[in-house]
Amino acid sequence: MFWSKKNKDLVELSEEIKFAKTYINLLKMRFEEGIKCSIPLELNLAEAKIVPLSLQLLLENAVKHNRVSPQQPLHIEIFEDKNELVVKNNLQEKEILGKGSKVGLFNIQQRYGLLTKRQVQINKSENYFEVRLPLLTKKIEVVKREVTWNKTNSYLRAKEKVKQLKGFYGNLTSYCVVIPALAVFNWLTKSDFPWVIFPAIGWGIGLLFHGMEVFGYNPMLGKNWEEKKNKRIYET
Repeated sequence: MFWSKKNKDLVELSEEIKFAKTYINLLKMRFEEGIKCSIPLELNLAEAKIVPLSLQLLLENAVKHNRVSPQQPLHIEIFEDKNELVVKNNLQEKEILGKGSKVGLFNIQQRYGLLTKRQVQINKSENYFEVRLPLLTKKIEVVKREVTWNKTNSYLRAKEKVKQLKGFYGNLTSYCVVIPALAVFNWLTKSDFPWVIFPAIGWGIGLLFHGMEVFGYNPMLGKNWEEKKNKRIYET
């Protein structure tokens, strides 16, 4: 389980909270009344992303750097604040450890730095120590971009369709004007041969195929067969 979580770039907040609860129960078994932990029952951004094992590392740091006993219990709070997850504890530092190496915090900051421009906030006062982890909503942003792309793509397809229809109706209008004019000219010249039928038939066949292409009709495969085939292939 540790290995699989370490190899993920991000995990859902709900999954990380669930894992943190298990770890807190282990700490309570060890320290009993020396650990007091507050953790949310419900999450506002349960599907938001977070760096895996970051909560466990912060809990480990809190226990490592502070005195923990029933007489001096360590109070740890985990809660959401807008788009951040806050891990906060009362400060009762162990004197023998001094300032500490802060390697764990630096590791979390580096991992977040590879994923987002938002920074991990570290705040320390005389009474408390807190770390604010950015809650990432990358998935939501991707969905929004996909919706925008789909709208743009639909607009471009509609624009191309209008262009095709405009070309077809222009071709049809020209046919309806030119062919009758040729028929009149054929009649006025008093020709014994109705030569107007050749351009009428030739142009008419071309106009027919043009209309079939624009309206997506194929006499063998049916209407919109190409679009249906593309959709079927895309969905498989």
